[in-house]
Amino acid sequence: MRTIRRLLGFAKPYWMVVGATIICCWITRSIMLILPQFQRRIVDECYEGGHFELLNHIVMLYIVCGIIRAIFGFGWGYLAQYVAQRTIYDIRNKMFDHIQRLSFSYHDEAETGQLISRATADADALQGFLSDGMFFILSESFAMIGLLIICFSMSWQLSLAALSMVPFLVIAVYFFSKKIGPLFAAVQQQLGERTSAIQQSFSGIRVVKAFAREEYETEKFDRESQELLARNIDAAKVQAFYGPMMDFIAAYGFAFVLWKGGVQVLDKDIKLGVMIAFMAYVMSFVWPIRMMGYITQLTKNALVSAERIFEILDMHSETHLKDGARVLKNCSGHVVFNNVSFCYTDGSRALSCISIEAKPGEMIAVMGDTGSGKSSLINLLPRFYDVAEGAVFVDGVDIRKYKLESLRRHIGIVSQEPFLFGDSIYENIAYGRPGAPFEEVVEVAKAANIHDFIDSLPDGYDTLLGERGVNLSGGQKQRVAIARALLMNPPILILDDATSSVDTETESLIQQALASLTESRTTFVIAQRVSTVKRADKIIVLNKGRLVESGFHDELMAKNGHYAELFNLQFSGQEMEDVNA
Repeated sequence: MRTIRRLLGFAKPYWMVVGATIICCWITRSIMLILPQFQRRIVDECYEGGHFELLNHIVMLYIVCGIIRAIFGFGWGYLAQYVAQRTIYDIRNKMFDHIQRLSFSYHDEAETGQLISRATADADALQGFLSDGMFFILSESFAMIGLLIICFSMSWQLSLAALSMVPFLVIAVYFFSKKIGPLFAAVQQQLGERTSAIQQSFSGIRVVKAFAREEYETEKFDRESQELLARNIDAAKVQAFYGPMMDFIAAYGFAFVLWKGGVQVLDKDIKLGVMIAFMAYVMSFVWPIRMMGYITQLTKNALVSAERIFEILDMHSETHLKDGARVLKNCSGHVVFNNVSFCYTDGSRALSCISIEAKPGEMIAVMGDTGSGKSSLINLLPRFYDVAEGAVFVDGVDIRKYKLESLRRHIGIVSQEPFLFGDSIYENIAYGRPGAPFEEVVEVAKAANIHDFIDSLPDGYDTLLGERGVNLSGGQKQRVAIARALLMNPPILILDDATSSVDTETESLIQQALASLTESRTTFVIAQRVSTVKRADKIIVLNKGRLVESGFHDELMAKNGHYAELFNLQFSGQEMEDVNA
């Protein structure tokens, strides 16, 4: 009930429409309760009573009631769908927005396929409950009360006979609901697993083809599909058994009432018209109970789906970074890491007691072996992750006190693996500044040494990129990403191995452009080129999550320590390449 109440809470903004829907369904059900009385009057008063002059009058009333029922039935169906569609629209949007705002630590562990499944299949299951199940329960509860009142007023003996089948129907519904709930949970979970398999295979299609693993991926998908098929069949078995069993119980009850009513008609205890009307009511009485199986199935499915969706929406207190209250304005780019430590969600320590100061306009090169914590360190600055100990300061203020949006709008980032959207080149460059003047986009494209390539394309900056920028080379994607970061004109710039995907000549041209652009901004760069290292104002060297050395290139080389070892190992062949370039 807690889950249902929370789900219905999303429908509160549409309470007037919900009220109108309830009125329409109650009027529709009331008309259905009235119609058998017309049948009774036609048989008892017209045929048996001889009052044939009433026939036309009663038939006209029957037609009028049928029209009213049709009108309000349309209102019921349309308004129920409207409420369901609008509510699911709100739930999907809230879930999507919430997922966007969850921290990197959540997305590091979450399966994209499961998230897609919850935003699609689970949301669809909720829609079915809101449009059919919820209003069915309301309408049939009202109808059942009316049926009982009318039936007992007509014949209490027949009413008791009809009610004799109710305990069996209730027991059947109870056991059905107890069995079907876990089965639907298993189906929804497996549906998410299959969606994950599809998403991963399609996203990595180039790798699949490069390693000729098409058959393996097909077999993996088939395994997930077979598992989903098996779970669906298990659920279908329960449903298939339940339906005929409910039909048998209903048939027993109908036959018992038919026999009992026939005896009463022969004994003249009730009239034939009453018997005919009562049988119509029994059918109306059996129908909602018979449908309780379907509604139970719908409700159980919706509850499973709602819990899966609410599981995401409830992640706020555990995984979402707490937003600050201050707005970062006029940022100078003064950054301080004060005794910073960072741990992964499993408790393993990635950084320990690191202290760094970057004055406005300085370039800090971050060096270290693979897994030394370079990316973890710079990811703390835009608060992709929060520190475990210590603090990061920007302009003398702990970054946790800033609003996340205002903090990140002052930080430009070019990642090691740039992501481009399936949109135009202009939209990709202007992603951080929607609607940016075309001239400025061209200016930053020139600075990133990508303008000439873009200008050579038939559609220029309006050229549509494939998914993830698949129709660009690695170096071209990297330069578009650099232009995107530069357009924001951030006081703080992060280059996470930003030139690793370009050749030496292109990297040299980019470095020339960046040289002037980094003069007025604080830059953190994970260095993979000699030119970057030598141009840095300060080099920090990490080893196993600890700061082991810092200083200038010549100074660190003279120490002949860890930096000198890294430099000779990684850059021994690059110096001549850079000179030649």
